[in-house]
Amino acid sequence: MASGKAIEIIMTENKNNSLSEKWPTERSRVRATQVAFDASEAMDICIRKAAYERGISPSDVIREIIGLKVNKGVKRKRLTVSLSEDDYQLLAKKYALNRVNKSLVKQLVYEELQDYAELKSNIKT
Repeated sequence: MASGKAIEIIMTENKNNSLSEKWPTERSRVRATQVAFDASEAMDICIRKAAYERGISPSDVIREIIGLKVNKGVKRKRLTVSLSEDDYQLLAKKYALNRVNKSLVKQLVYEELQDYAELKSNIKT
């Protein structure tokens, strides 16, 4: 078995071993723990290529590889990006907004991504 690193991301607990008062009902809603892997570039490309070619998520490919059940439910195709407050400020300036409006910034980013995809693929999204 190849050696590698796995990083487990879990809900944190306070000193009293209970969830923060801010999220008292969350414990019953937690169904799974996300595990992230420090992967080589070759592994990352291989997994993502297999997912792309089959129209499934990289997570589903990993679940198949390790012999776990894959949910066959309808999934939204989503792209994600993390934006800091500074990023929102820069984007508001880029889009010539008088003030930061996160909903409007999100919409303008979406439109820019649509334009990019159409330009690169010559396909109307």
